[in-house]
Amino acid sequence: MKIRFRRFLALLCSSLALSAAERWQPLWDGNSLAGWNIVGKGTWKIEDGVLHGTNVKSEKDYGHLVTEKIYGDFTVRLKFKSLKGNSGLYFRVEGKGFSGVTGFQAEIDATKDVGGLYETNGRKWVSQPTPEQVATWFRPGEWNEMIVSAHGRHLVVQINGKKSAELRDDPGRREGKFALQIHGGMDCDVWFRDLEIQLP
Repeated sequence: MKIRFRRFLALLCSSLALSAAERWQPLWDGNSLAGWNIVGKGTWKIEDGVLHGTNVKSEKDYGHLVTEKIYGDFTVRLKFKSLKGNSGLYFRVEGKGFSGVTGFQAEIDATKDVGGLYETNGRKWVSQPTPEQVATWFRPGEWNEMIVSAHGRHLVVQINGKKSAELRDDPGRREGKFALQIHGGMDCDVWFRDLEIQLP
C-alpha cells in the first residue's frame, strides 16, 4: 500500500511539473517580428534565431520593439547579452511620452544597474542596485537570464537566479505592453533570445 501511494505521489509531482512547464509560451517566435512593432530609431535584426539591436551615439532617438498585445499579470523570462550601451525589458507600458514608451523597465546594460527597476516618464529609479550587488548576479559580455514577474502589485526581477529587485504594493499600472529597448545617444549592441511568457 505504501509503495502504491509513493508511486501515486511521484506521478502526481511529475504531472504537475509537466503542466507548469507547458504553461510557458513563446513571447517572440524566433523568426520574424510578427506581433511586435518597431518604434523610434536604431536597427533590429534577426540573426540565427536571435534578436540583435544596435544604435549609434550620433542617433539621439531611442528605439523600441513593442508588442501589439496588452498583458496584465505574467512571468516572463529571456536571455540577453549586452555588449555596449543601455537597454531594458519594458513591461506594463503605454505607447506615449518621451522615447515613445511610458512605464517600467527592468534594466539591462553592458556594465551597470542590471536588474534594477526604472520607471520611464514617471518615478525614474524605483529600485537601483549598487555596483557591488550587480557584480553578484551579472556576467558582462555573456548570456544572462532575466525573469520578471508581475502579479497584481507585486513585482520581482531575477538575474541568473538571484533576486535583483522586488516591489510590494506598487501603485503603478496593472497592465500594458512589453518592449525591448536600445538607448539613444550612445553606441548600443544588445542581443535577446528565448523570450517566453507564463500567464496565470
